[in-house]
Parts: sequence; structure tokens; C-alpha cells
Amino acid sequence: MLTMLAERERERERERERSVLWLLSSVSQRLCFSAGVSMAGKSPPESNVDLKEEERMMEFLTQQVQLLKEKAMLQASVREEKKLLVENGKLKKDIDELKGKLQEIRRKKSMKLHQERVLTATITEIKTTAPEVPLQTDPSQPSTAPTAQRSATHTHSEGRRRRDRRGAACPADRLSAVSILERDHRPDVSRLDLRIGRILTVRKHPDSESLYVQEVDLGEPSPRTVVSGLASHVAPEQLQDSLAVLLCNVKPAKVRGVQSQARLVCAVNQDKMEPLDPPTGAQPGDRVTFQNYPGEAERELNPKRRIWERLLPDLRTDAKGVANYKGVAFEVRGKGLCRAATISNGGIK
Repeated sequence: MLTMLAERERERERERERSVLWLLSSVSQRLCFSAGVSMAGKSPPESNVDLKEEERMMEFLTQQVQLLKEKAMLQASVREEKKLLVENGKLKKDIDELKGKLQEIRRKKSMKLHQERVLTATITEIKTTAPEVPLQTDPSQPSTAPTAQRSATHTHSEGRRRRDRRGAACPADRLSAVSILERDHRPDVSRLDLRIGRILTVRKHPDSESLYVQEVDLGEPSPRTVVSGLASHVAPEQLQDSLAVLLCNVKPAKVRGVQSQARLVCAVNQDKMEPLDPPTGAQPGDRVTFQNYPGEAERELNPKRRIWERLLPDLRTDAKGVANYKGVAFEVRGKGLCRAATISNGGIK
């Protein structure tokens, strides 16, 4: 297409050059004729030839104007076509990149599903084999297990005997492995680092009317910056110098350009949202604990595992407003329970 357009343009250039040469020749002849007549002291004769020449010149000028218009349109179409070709190339490159990303996501998803299946199979196998380990409750009585084991070795294969030895040698390690795998597969609230903090300052987010930016004392050397969505629910003077419950082991992330280093834990229902109130006497840095869930909190929650999101359905406030996880209250040991001031039978986020 571009080759045909260029050929047409060259043909029109040659035609215009021929027309210009003809016009120059005609003008030169008329000037010479007028000069000769003037030197003879006569005025140039009026004739039909002059009228024809003028008509031809007007026609030529009209053709030139038309050619210039066509040339401008042609150049514009060529530029537009080049621009479209460049845009098509960019779109093709973007499509190739998106295809590659989609294939990578599918590959990771299939790997994750495979790992979960392997994990489930491993847990099942360990649970079924671990109870087979013989336990001797009274060391003073002779055990019949060695005799039974010696008789069994004649019927079992070598691989079976090795597995039995490994199981007898380290039952505690295998049970510990089961515990670790189950903890990772089904997380509970002990993975969360929930602590009491005091809100030192409150200001509006520079880029959002619905967000607050707060500086919170968590009993650490320096306060943390926390972004919360309470601007439409709680007045800033109500938050100033108050105590709150914060999730401290989330990964720091920017919220509308401001780095948030923790999460303010709030009770919520269909109408409003408010921060949880710690018990009287709680101090910044106090840990929120849960009976029957004594595990240690992770140093930093992995966003890819979505532990907080997976626990949210079981985080609620009861009829008295007490925050709980599966019926177990948010507790600061020796000081009391955490609760919502006005929201009962609500969610937590």
C-alpha cells in the first residue's frame, strides 16, 4: 500500500514539473513579445490568442491548486497509516505480554493445586502410620513387642522393616510434622499479632475524603503510621488519644500513596463501623490472646496465603458486643475483654 502511494506521488510531481516548465515558457514568450512591441512604440494587439492563453493559465493554476490539495490529503493518509502500523505493533506486543502473564498464572495455579493435594495426602498418610508405633507404659514389665517384631520380620519385606524402624525411632518427629502441616493448611487466630495501641494523632488523608492517617503508639521505639477508613463513621476528636486494637504483622502497603504499617481492627454492621475498645487498664503493646489458641504469631503474614481474609468469617461480635473468634473472646490477660461500644452481632474487619 505504501509503495503504491509513493509511486502515485512521484507521478504527480513529474506532472507538476512539466506544467511549471510549460507555464514558464509561455510567460517568457509573452514577456518577450510585450517588450518587442513596446520598443517599436506600439501597444500589443488584442486577440483571441491572449484570451486563450489566459484561460490556459487559469486552468493550469486550478490544476496546481487541486494537486496541492491532493498532495496534502495523501501525506495525511500516509502519516495516519504509519501511525496505525505503529499502534498495531504496540497492541500486538501488549497482547503477547498478557498471554505470557496468563500462562504464568495458570502454571502457578496448577502448581498450587498440586501442592495442596500432595499436602493432604501426606497428612493422611502420616496420621494413618503414626498410631502404629507401640508405646510401653510400664517400663518394669517386659515388653513383648521385640518378640512380635522379630517374628514379623520374617514375613515383612526389607522396605517394610525400614519404614517400621523409622516410625519407631522418631514418632515424636512425625507427630510434630503432622502438627506443622495442619497448622499451615488450616490457620487459626493464633497466627495474628493483635496488640493494643494508642492513637496519638489523626488527620485526613490528602487524596481521599473517606480515609484517616493516624500515628499509633504500640509500645515500640517509634509510632507506626496507620491508614483507616473511619473518616465517614467516627469524628477525629473521638479517635484522638484513644486506645484501639491493631493487627501488627500485616505487610506494610501504600494506601493512596501513604504507607500503612498496621491495620486498625473494627466492628462493622450494615450501618456503621467503629474501632474495638480494649479493656480498662490496657496499655500500648499489650498482646490480645485467645484461650485454646496458644500458638505464636507469625513475624509477617504472607499476603499470598490470605490468612486474615480466611479468618474473617469467624471473627464476630456477640450479643453483648464482645469480639470473639469462634466463640473465644479477644482477651488481654489479667485486664479483660475487647468489645465494640455500640455494635452487637456484627462482623469484624
